Amino acid sequence: MSLANHLVVFFVSWWLVFFMVLPWGVTGHHESDEDYPAGIEPGAPIKANMGKKLLITTGLAIIVWAGFWAVMTFGLISIS
Repeated sequence: MSLANHLVVFFVSWWLVFFMVLPWGVTGHHESDEDYPAGIEPGAPIKANMGKKLLITTGLAIIVWAGFWAVMTFGLISIS
């Protein structure tokens, strides 16, 4: 497979993992004991920790891509 194919697989897996990681550890305003100002959506996250989530997503996407690479390189799954 070409480099472009591997980049596409990594890109797609990164986004899939990202959407799975996004809800981890999110606390909304309605879940906290503190009062929130008027005009704030109650379900909006208090602190999203996006930097940490981006690092976790990249690490997990590398693992997914490595699995794909191993399957393609060693022919672990035959389609035909």
